[in-house]
Amino acid sequence: MNKNQTIEKMKSMRLNAMASMYGHHLQNNLYNDSTPDEYISLLTDHEWEDRENKKIQRLLKQAAFRQKASIADVDYASVRNLDKNMFKRLSALDFISKKENLILTGASGVGKSYLAQALGHQACLMGLKTQYYITARLFNRLKLAKVDGTYNKELKKLMKLDLLILDDFGLQAFDIHAREALMDIIEDRFSNHSTIVSSQIPVSTWYDIIGEGTIADAILDRLVNSSHRIDLKGESLRKSILKN
Repeated sequence: MNKNQTIEKMKSMRLNAMASMYGHHLQNNLYNDSTPDEYISLLTDHEWEDRENKKIQRLLKQAAFRQKASIADVDYASVRNLDKNMFKRLSALDFISKKENLILTGASGVGKSYLAQALGHQACLMGLKTQYYITARLFNRLKLAKVDGTYNKELKKLMKLDLLILDDFGLQAFDIHAREALMDIIEDRFSNHSTIVSSQIPVSTWYDIIGEGTIADAILDRLVNSSHRIDLKGESLRKSILKN
């Protein structure tokens, strides 16, 4: 058997991590103590782990998070009405498997965006397709998509996401295009996939912000009633950072 040919065949089948490990072992004579079954398992595990790591990195890049956030770095010490047990349960991501939503509200700087992105980061680590958007920018993008005829294509992309994160929700007034886009997004994702919404605006005022009573009723009925809620309090965490 020509071992170099075996390595080339592995590469041609895109088993690059396996080929790399096999070549390294041949060069350094590191595989002689393994049984054939053990060695095949070793190569296979290495290839699988390499592909999983690349998949996670791809998911993280595609998610387009605004900041690096992780569950491990969440601050529970600051007084901001964040229940550690509740958030730990959410970080297990059962709410995503149950197609439930999460609403994060609170004043600017209390960490809503960070928590949303930490959960998004965790979802990527679990192999879930995730996307982060500033809400107003997404609506502007969808408005342009209606003009160039790609609106339905964009909606299908959003529909396929396991987790959609809408940050800074309600900071800009809803026009007819934004209302219709939000209705289409929530309608498509309702009972199919999970959405995290982060907002400085209390949920109690969303009806008026969205406008057009019938559409607002339909959106809130689908979004709010199937959501976990975290209402953060306290001063901006950015103030404590500046003090330090």
